[in-house]
Amino acid sequence: MVGVKFGRSIVPPARRCATLRWNSCCAIYKMDWLHWCIIIIGVIACIRGQSVQQMEKPPWRNTSDRVTNPNINISEKEIIDEILGEGSNYDNRLRPKGGNGSQASAVNVTVNIYLRTISKIDDVSMEYSCQISFREQWQDNRLTYNDSYFKYVNLPDPERIWRPDLFFSNEKQGHFHDIVMPNVLLRLYPDGRILYSVRISLVLSCPMKLHYYPLDNQFCVLEMASYGYTTDDIVFIWKADNPVQRKPIVELPSFELKDISTSYCSSTTNTGQYSCLRVTLKLKRQFSYYLLQLYIPSYMLVIVSWVSFWLDKEAVPARVSLGVTTLLTMATQASGINSKLPPVSYTKAIDVWIGVSLTFIFGALLEFALVNYAARRDSKEQLKKDRERQEQLTLDLMEDGCGTQMVMKPLFNNSDTTPFRKRSWKGYETHDIHIEPRRKRKRGCYTSFLSHYKDRAKRIDVVARILFPAGFALFNVAYWLGYMLPEKVVDMA
Repeated sequence: MVGVKFGRSIVPPARRCATLRWNSCCAIYKMDWLHWCIIIIGVIACIRGQSVQQMEKPPWRNTSDRVTNPNINISEKEIIDEILGEGSNYDNRLRPKGGNGSQASAVNVTVNIYLRTISKIDDVSMEYSCQISFREQWQDNRLTYNDSYFKYVNLPDPERIWRPDLFFSNEKQGHFHDIVMPNVLLRLYPDGRILYSVRISLVLSCPMKLHYYPLDNQFCVLEMASYGYTTDDIVFIWKADNPVQRKPIVELPSFELKDISTSYCSSTTNTGQYSCLRVTLKLKRQFSYYLLQLYIPSYMLVIVSWVSFWLDKEAVPARVSLGVTTLLTMATQASGINSKLPPVSYTKAIDVWIGVSLTFIFGALLEFALVNYAARRDSKEQLKKDRERQEQLTLDLMEDGCGTQMVMKPLFNNSDTTPFRKRSWKGYETHDIHIEPRRKRKRGCYTSFLSHYKDRAKRIDVVARILFPAGFALFNVAYWLGYMLPEKVVDMA
């Protein structure tokens, strides 16, 4: 045996190896507690990392070759590539099969709308602007996938799949929203259901019937239909539960949104029958604006025009200026109201109100013309009576051609009941004629009231003070009852 020099003695090789192992064990035993903690924590972390990695492995198509898949987006990407990639047989130019699985049956497209805002309702152009989130859902069995891990997959590019060719039939203008990103949502469910949602701003036509303006209700519609596919290919249906949603508070400048209803409006043309959906918005016009801006000022102008009935008939400048000023003010107000309305051929409620108000103001001006005419006639007649009385008095004092003097005696002699007798009076032969006075007729209240005023001009003013307010009050009763009680509802065309 060959020995090895160890210290001062020679140690055999076997003993030397045993001595080294013993020294190593002693070194490990002598390590402090900090090193032991670091080693234990490292071992535990490795074990837990392997366990989590096994738990996160998704069961994708039950493939055994996919060992790990820590990133979920990779799984979505592979699903999209599988059903829409170059290797798939999907063609977005062809519509999917119908509900019974055959190409000949129609595809049912479920539609619902979320009404975000109604920004403007224009009476002149007969249009309104709104912003909606339009959603439609249909079934396409070509896009099914077997993945129980994802509830749905978001498709980033809607152009890659087939979509219904829906359009808004009463649209004037419209645009999609692309800030900050295109406001489009496309979800693909494992069973092949597709949800398509997009935010749209629209300017839509709304033919209005203004017979009862401004006490009217308007019905504005939103119509959607298929442009190229007939009912043999596509059928649009409303969502069964709450097909049209809206914000709790929809603010409108001059209207109040009373109700929203849905219906079907399928139409037939030369090219076939097309499926159509309709949303009807019932809008009630706010009356407070017109009450403050039109009706109350009209009341004031009409009443001010009646002040001339209490002015003296001789105050010509005051009465004329008052009547002309109120008439021109009312005409200017009517022109301002009509400038906000379209030139329709029928009569509106506002036209009736303005026309009657102008009639009463113009009638007050004509009344003064009649008063002035009656005053001049009375003045001429009084002047004529005074002239005749003066001439009669002159004739009474004239002497006849024989030198005798003519003396006129009263025709009535209440002290003498003899109807006719002859007697002499200081050398003159006289004849007394007794005529019984007429019985006084009973006068009515109206005649008795007017008898207090001798001038016809004054009587006209007194009658106008009663007739004008009474006539205007009767008109108001008929106007408000006719247009408000009961509430008039204009039927849709």
